[in-house]
Amino acid sequence: MKREGPVSNGTAKRLKNHTVGGKEMPGLGAPNTKPRSQTYITAGQVMVISEVSEVEDPLAEVQELSRRLDSSRGCLLSSSYEYPGRYAQWTLGFADPPVALEAWNRKFEVSALNSRGRPFLPTIFAMLNATSAVSEVKMVGSDKIKGEVMEATGYFPEEERSKQPSIFSVVRAFVNLFESAEDAHLGLYGAFGYDLTFQFENVKLHADRDPKQRDLVLYIPDSMLIVNHQTQQSWRMKYDFAFASEGKMLSTKGMDDKGAEVAFKPRTQMPAGMERRELKPGEFAKQVEVAKEKFVRGDLFEAVLSQTFREPCKGKPSEVFHCLQRRNPSPYGFLMNLGEEEYLVGASPEMFVRVERNLKGVRVETCPISGTIRRGKDALEDAEHIKKILSDAKEESEITMCTDVDRNDKSRICEHGSVQVIGRRQIELYSELIHTVDHVEGYLRPEFDAIDAFLVHTWAVTVCGAPKTWAMQFVEECERSQRRWYGASIGHVAFDGHLNTGLTLRTVRIKEGVAEVRAGATLLFDSVPESEEKETELKASACLNAVRNPHDLPVEIGHTPSMPKQADHRVVLIDFEDSFVHTLANYLRQTGATVITVRHSQAEHALASKPDLVVLSPGPGRPTDFGVSKHIDRLLKMGFRIFGVCLGLQSIVEHFGGKLGQLPLPMHGKHSEVKVHAVGHDGSCFPAEKAGPIFKSCPSSFVVARYHSLYGLRPLPECLVETASIMPGVSSGDGVEASQPIVMAIQHKTLPIAAVQFHPESILTSPELGLQMLINAFSL
Repeated sequence: MKREGPVSNGTAKRLKNHTVGGKEMPGLGAPNTKPRSQTYITAGQVMVISEVSEVEDPLAEVQELSRRLDSSRGCLLSSSYEYPGRYAQWTLGFADPPVALEAWNRKFEVSALNSRGRPFLPTIFAMLNATSAVSEVKMVGSDKIKGEVMEATGYFPEEERSKQPSIFSVVRAFVNLFESAEDAHLGLYGAFGYDLTFQFENVKLHADRDPKQRDLVLYIPDSMLIVNHQTQQSWRMKYDFAFASEGKMLSTKGMDDKGAEVAFKPRTQMPAGMERRELKPGEFAKQVEVAKEKFVRGDLFEAVLSQTFREPCKGKPSEVFHCLQRRNPSPYGFLMNLGEEEYLVGASPEMFVRVERNLKGVRVETCPISGTIRRGKDALEDAEHIKKILSDAKEESEITMCTDVDRNDKSRICEHGSVQVIGRRQIELYSELIHTVDHVEGYLRPEFDAIDAFLVHTWAVTVCGAPKTWAMQFVEECERSQRRWYGASIGHVAFDGHLNTGLTLRTVRIKEGVAEVRAGATLLFDSVPESEEKETELKASACLNAVRNPHDLPVEIGHTPSMPKQADHRVVLIDFEDSFVHTLANYLRQTGATVITVRHSQAEHALASKPDLVVLSPGPGRPTDFGVSKHIDRLLKMGFRIFGVCLGLQSIVEHFGGKLGQLPLPMHGKHSEVKVHAVGHDGSCFPAEKAGPIFKSCPSSFVVARYHSLYGLRPLPECLVETASIMPGVSSGDGVEASQPIVMAIQHKTLPIAAVQFHPESILTSPELGLQMLINAFSL
C-alpha cells in the first residue's frame, strides 16, 4: 500500500523555537515578533520574496479588511481571548489571495483567483502529477487544475492511518512544495469540512449530501495584515513568488492582485419553504432518549448530537463578525469569504489541534471543552455556577471521557510517556457560557508531522462522541442534515511545519443570505433530554443574536441594573465601629440618597439634619457595649424611621425587652438561605402583608451573608413581628436545630422600625436584593 511520507526534511528540523533573550517563549498560536524582509528558496525550489512594512493604524486596517471580505474572498482570523499558557491575542488576515484549493469528497480543484495566481499553477500541477496518492490530475485552461485522490486500499497498521491517500495528501504536497523554516506566516488558511473524516473512517452515510457543498477551502495569501496585541506590534507581509517551469521563469512580480468581487446580498425574510428551526421543540429531546438506549447497550458511552437554527441575514458578514467580537471574545474568531456566496463567521471557544516547536520537541496540544453552564448576572453568581458545574458528576464524566479519548488520539503518533494532562477542569468564561476545559499535550515521534497530528484527532470527541467511529455512525443516522462545516475546523497549516486550528463551533454559516447556526450537546446515560435540548438553544443564542441585531452593544457581566432613585432622601448611618459600614453607605447612595456616616459617639450631632432614615450599622460585641438602647430612645422621640443591620437588629430586640442568644457555631462570612414570612411573638402566622415593606419585590426565599454570633431569641417582644428566618428544616451550619431556625428579620407592629440579621451589602447577598431592601426601608 502506498503511503504519504512526512513533510520533507522532517517537521522537527524545520520548526524554529521562539525565544526572547535566549529564553524559550510559548507561541500560544500568536504571530511572533515582526520578521525582516527577505528572499528564500523553498524545499520545492520556489523563490519567495517577502517585504515587511509597518502598519500605522491596525484597528482601521482590520476594519477595512473585514469590509473587503463582504465582497472579496479571503480570511480574517482573530484571537480576542487570553488564557495564561494557552491563548494570546492576535489578528491575521488577507483578501484577494492568488490561489485556492477546494475539495468535494476526493475530487479537488486548484484555482488561480486573480492574475497573480496563474504563475503558481504549472509548478503545482507538476507537483500533484508526482504525488502518488493523486489518481488523476489535469490542467483546465490557464487558471484551474482539477484532480482526484485515490481510495485507500490494502493493509496498513493504525499508526499509519493518517498517511493513507486522502485530500490531505494534496495538502501535504502543498506543504512539501512551499516548505521553509524562514517564514512562520506563509501557509494554507481556511476551513475544513466535517465530511473529510469519512475519507479515513468507514461510516455509512444517511443524510442527503448537497453535491455543490465543498469539504475544504484553503487559500495561499500573498499579502497579510498581522497584529500581535500582546507585543503591540503590527505589520504587513507582501509576497512575490518565482517558479521555474519548463525552462521558463514565471513570476508574480508586478501583476494585478485584484480578484472577482461579489457583493453580499442581505435578506430580511426566509426563503419560501425553509424553516427557521430544523427540529421542532421536543424533537431533539426524543433523540436524546434514543442515544440513552445506545448507552445502555454499551454501543456508545457518549454522543454529540446537534441541530440547526436559521435566520435571514440582514447585516453584512463583517457586521456580524464585529458583533461577535464585541459580545463574545474568543480564542478562535474568524470571518471567511469562501466564494460562491458562502461565508463563515465564528467565535469558537475550543482549540482543535495546535502544533508548535519548543525545546523539548514538536508539541501537539488540544483543549477539549466539555461541561457548560450559563453565565451569571455578575461575578458572584458566576462563582455559584462554577461551584455547581465543578460539583456535577455528570459534567465531570463528560470531560473525563473526552480527555481519555483525546489522550488516545495523541498516543497513536506521540512519544510514549509524553502525553500528559497539563490542565484539568479549568474554567473559561465566555459572554453567555461557562465551560470546563482540560489541556492535553504530547510530543510527536520523528516520523510524524503536523498534518498527522491534525488527522489523528479528526474529529474531536467533543463534537462527535465515543467510541469515535460508532459515535459518528450514530450521528449520521440521527441528524437530519449534513454538518457541512460544523464540528470540523478552521485555521491554518503553516509551511514552516506548525499548525493552529480551532473547532468550528459558535459559527454562523451564511449561504445566499441565510444564516445557519448549528449547536450540539454532549449526551451521556444520565443526560436529561429536555436539559440537553435547552443547551443547544443556549449555545446557539449568541450567534443568533448577533445575526438578528449586529449593531447592539453587549450587556456587561457584573453591571447591576439601575434601581429607582430615592430623590432628595437623607440618611444618617450610625457606625458602631464596623468593618462594612462604608460599603453599606455605598449601597445607600446607590439608591440616590444623600448619606452621612457618623461614629456612634457623635451621632446626636448628625440628627439635626432631620434625616428621612436612620440606619443602625453592624458592629462587634453586644448592643450594651455601645449603649445602643439610648440611641434608639433618642430616635423614637424625634420620630425617625429606623433600619437595623445585624447588631442593629440585636439592639432593637433588646431595647423592646427581648433577649439574645449565642450561636453554638459562629457564622462569619458564611451564607444561608432565608425564608420570608410573618410570625408573631407567640408563633402565630400573620398575612404576608404584615411582613412589612422590607421584602417587597424580593423572592420568598434567597441566600444571604451572615457575620454574627448573637441572635434574637424567641419569643420576641410582643410589639415585634418576625419577618424572615433561616429556611426551616435546612441545617445552616450554625449549630442550631434545623427545626428551630433563628430569626433573620423583624418589623415593629406600629412604629417605622425594621431590621435584618444578615448583611445586605455583602458579596454573598445578591446586590440587587440588597439594594432593593434598602430602597424599601424608606417606606417604613
